[in-house]
Amino acid sequence: MISQKQFNKEIDIIIANAIREDVGDGDHSSLACIPEDARGTAKLLVKDAGIIAGVEFARQVFEYVDPGLELDIKIKDGSAVKYGDVCFYVSGLSQSILKSERLVLNAMQRMSAIATKTNEYVKLLEGTNTKILDTRKTTPGIRALEKWAVKIGGGENHRFALYDMVMLKDNHIDFCGGITKAIEKTKNYLKENQLGLKIIVEARNLDEIAEILQSEGVYRILIDNFNYEDTRKAVSLINGKCLTESSGGITLETARKYAECGVDYISSGALTHSVYNMDLSLKAIK
Repeated sequence: MISQKQFNKEIDIIIANAIREDVGDGDHSSLACIPEDARGTAKLLVKDAGIIAGVEFARQVFEYVDPGLELDIKIKDGSAVKYGDVCFYVSGLSQSILKSERLVLNAMQRMSAIATKTNEYVKLLEGTNTKILDTRKTTPGIRALEKWAVKIGGGENHRFALYDMVMLKDNHIDFCGGITKAIEKTKNYLKENQLGLKIIVEARNLDEIAEILQSEGVYRILIDNFNYEDTRKAVSLINGKCLTESSGGITLETARKYAECGVDYISSGALTHSVYNMDLSLKAIK
């Protein structure tokens, strides 16, 4: 994953772009009927059950829109919530609260859904040594939020993007002309460019795993679309020489069985691409 400094920069970009997109030259609904100096308080109301995520992001949004807004947090990120819970109260200029509202809700609803689904996987894997990973199958433009939500839900982040880890998948291998050639060319490239990036290599069968193991410097082998029996064979063949990761259509129904095969990680795009937003609302307190 990228550094915390770079991650924070990504969040800043998301906030600035989202406010630009939503507010434009002004929130004319609020400007038309709410006095400039009017003050108020609103509460973030939970209308669903799951793991809340995005409270800290909301704080950053309010700070960006109006540093004078005051946030009273009652429930922190990563907490289990139920219908009727109030996560926080925000007080200050009414126009500023309304300007922030949609970004806060859109982000928190999606982040909470991702955190909730991730937490389901985490609970399923309890008692094993396997951790759940996200992927790059994220919503363009808000990847940092979605990966943040995975962490809040108890999962782990895979690489952030194409630039912070090398991942040699089937197309790279086929275009390059083979596994060993792809690995060697990658190691030379990293050395020439003075890049300390980790290398993951995808395997489609046990023969490919055997070939990968002949090369030095592979950080993790991606055991892709294997059945349970072949996954166990793959883990035995690798025998701790590098880390192992199962992927390819793994669901809540199958994750535990793959974990019991002994892999270090399971990656699932479903954490971020197949979720239903948690129902939240921001309600003015009269």
